[in-house]
Amino acid sequence: MAAKESGEKLIAQNKKARHLYEFLEKYEAGMVLVGSEVKSLRAGRISFKDGYVKISGDEAFLTGVHIAPYENAGYAGHEPERPRKLLLHAAEIRALRAKVEQKGLTVVPVRVYFKNGRAKVEIALARGKKVFDRRDDLKNRDLARDAARELAGH
Repeated sequence: MAAKESGEKLIAQNKKARHLYEFLEKYEAGMVLVGSEVKSLRAGRISFKDGYVKISGDEAFLTGVHIAPYENAGYAGHEPERPRKLLLHAAEIRALRAKVEQKGLTVVPVRVYFKNGRAKVEIALARGKKVFDRRDDLKNRDLARDAARELAGH
């Protein structure tokens, strides 16, 4: 019920990105999609695998994200891994490009959702985590889970 009130319906989250990257800033972007891609998204058929955002010129493209072909599309299907244009403000694209070129950061998709009937992608400016940072995260999560289990047990 809460998702209906806010007008957001989560389709998929990129859990691997949360593990591999430290998010610095998040942005919401619209996507330019064809009809069969929207139908496939409504069925939840998306995979982030090694998706990232490529900035070329004054445009941003979501690259490497797989949206499975829609079975009932007939002849008007879509290419599953085509680059999809992202709808961002020009100032946001300029800021992202400057930070990516300057500091060696990357832009990754975090989650895809429908907001008021429109497909949106949340992208994040991210810095790659070192191996020991990832190990620390896993250790802290395990400790938190054990502590929660102890509290629940007593």
